[in-house]
Amino acid sequence: MSCVMKLLVFPLRLLLLLSLNIAVALCTGDDVRLTYSGFAGANLTLDGNATVTPDGILVLTSSKTNLKGHAFYPSPLQFHRTPDGKVHSFSATFVFAIVSDYTDFSAHGMAFVVAPTKSFATALPAGYLALLNVQNNGNASNHLFAIELDTTQNTDFQDINANHVGIDVNNLHSVQSYPTGYYDGNVFKNLTLFSREAMQVWVEYDGETGRIDVTLAPIKVAKPARPLVSATYDLSTVLKNQSYIGFSSATGGINSRHYVLGWSFAMNGPAPAIDITKLPKLPRFGPKPRSKVLEIVLPIATAAIIITVGTVVTLLVLRKLRYAELLEDWELEFGPHRFLFKDLYHATDGFKSKHLLGVGGFGKVYKGVLLKSKLEVAVKRVSHESRQGMKEFIAEVVSIGRLRHRNLVQLLGYCRRKGELLLVYEYMPNGSLDKYLYCEENKPMLDWTKRFHIIKGVASGLLYIHEKWEKVVIHRDIKASNVLLDSEMNGRLGDFGLARLYDHGTDPQTTHVVGTMGYLAPELIRTGKASKLTDVFAFGAFLLEITCGQRPVNNDAQDNQEMLVDWVLEHLHKGSLTETVDLRLRGEYNVGEVCLVLKLGLLCSHPYTNIRPNMRQVMQYLDGDTPLPDLASTNMSFSTMALMQNEGFDSYAMSFPSSAGSIGTVSFASRVQDDMH
Repeated sequence: MSCVMKLLVFPLRLLLLLSLNIAVALCTGDDVRLTYSGFAGANLTLDGNATVTPDGILVLTSSKTNLKGHAFYPSPLQFHRTPDGKVHSFSATFVFAIVSDYTDFSAHGMAFVVAPTKSFATALPAGYLALLNVQNNGNASNHLFAIELDTTQNTDFQDINANHVGIDVNNLHSVQSYPTGYYDGNVFKNLTLFSREAMQVWVEYDGETGRIDVTLAPIKVAKPARPLVSATYDLSTVLKNQSYIGFSSATGGINSRHYVLGWSFAMNGPAPAIDITKLPKLPRFGPKPRSKVLEIVLPIATAAIIITVGTVVTLLVLRKLRYAELLEDWELEFGPHRFLFKDLYHATDGFKSKHLLGVGGFGKVYKGVLLKSKLEVAVKRVSHESRQGMKEFIAEVVSIGRLRHRNLVQLLGYCRRKGELLLVYEYMPNGSLDKYLYCEENKPMLDWTKRFHIIKGVASGLLYIHEKWEKVVIHRDIKASNVLLDSEMNGRLGDFGLARLYDHGTDPQTTHVVGTMGYLAPELIRTGKASKLTDVFAFGAFLLEITCGQRPVNNDAQDNQEMLVDWVLEHLHKGSLTETVDLRLRGEYNVGEVCLVLKLGLLCSHPYTNIRPNMRQVMQYLDGDTPLPDLASTNMSFSTMALMQNEGFDSYAMSFPSSAGSIGTVSFASRVQDDMH
């Protein structure tokens, strides 16, 4: 090739390189600069569900559940000035978007990551954001720094809410976090991470002071002067000299998509600005737009007909809704927690018997699928007559509906008609625990490992409502038929129909005695006060029930009632405790765990409240963190049946018989009637 041709080709190649949207990393000594305005043709290391679309969008996770996705710059960067010295100052900025199938919640989130490896094969999805797992969370050996954009409140990591930005160092319990938003001057403006709108994040680390600043703003807003969240942490003790930069994302039980549209990074200087005009466009979410012809011609041609028909239909629908539902002005304050009867009617195909899940004490439970969100729900129909006390009752329904824990069945909301109340729960596909204990409906027998897992799950849920939520919740109806099993056979405590709320540090008020015979603490008949320790008593009966495979109260051949706790206590004194274990287990169980649960069940079922442990102590016993006290020192020589009959329980014993309903036994109807008289 002639010299003239070479001189012409070289500038052309240079122009072609500069015209690409991807800026190649420029390295001078310790300085690194890289910019991606879209990712088409980018040299990235992808794994899991991560892909790059033809138009240049980096998709970390697509719309499926329990996915992981990672994208990393392929080469490690040198973060330390010397092998044992300070970490360089660095900064990054990126444009992202999170799209959920639902408008009011998402799961779980994404993170910008600096890590010593690109391999996260052992990391878990969902709340662990595909970064860590149960064993290594919090280990200093992780050498990991991350900025999390989390859309779920995880109580295990003490998240502040379900929409926050956090600074993580080796641990998903953030060093510092703050609700999502940005500062316009001194005015804080809220943002929603899963708003389906693009947003920009700036991450800055000062190697001299150890200050970490994270700033966030809508894509068309300039970088705010005030950071959203800041922390001081010397990353020299955390980051490896050779570390990788990139992104991680995970989904949980909800279909969500996590996108990155652009990204820049710099060592020892500000990250290069991202030209938002060159970024790829987010894919459209929802139905495709109609053609221009339909948008112009069709409205003009049919305007008169649509207005006339629409007016008539609207009047008919409003008339039907007024007739079918009972909606009073005071209910408007409860907003999204109230469902339309029409939606519940269509979700259950008109409450047809083929969708019937079970029959509780005061209502029937149906399976349904909400047409708009395709969410599976369980709908309980309860009758009510009086309006007195209904406002206070609905207020508690809505308040309990805000409970969020992996071992609680979530109460999603309610609907009212004349003489009828409908309660909407999340659907548990494997039904109630009692059907497995007593081999109903051809359910498979639960092995001991699953039973012990369910026990720990229910205990965790009780600890949450007793101590960790904003108010104290007393469940008042803990039993096997009110423990439901999700798709992974996790135990979830359900049916909060009898639950009561009160503030931490205050005493519960005197109330009616409600519950199920065999689970009722002796002090209830004397005082009428339900407390955390009456819940502990019922939990003790539940421990014995799930281990022995028997109901707390049994009738013998002479129609005499025998208390399960007395029978287990008798075997404890005889030294034959394992003879009480469910025979269907055929001896296949961990003897130490079984004996622990049986003794803990007796301790929780003690008639004297000062002997019973609280739920925090129960969790410590179950986890093996604290040894169980010697039962001989707790005066475990009592007859529960005799004690309760002396207190007057014999006339009350059959007031609330145990039920096999899938949502629970004592329905909200009994609570409504109690509160209204």
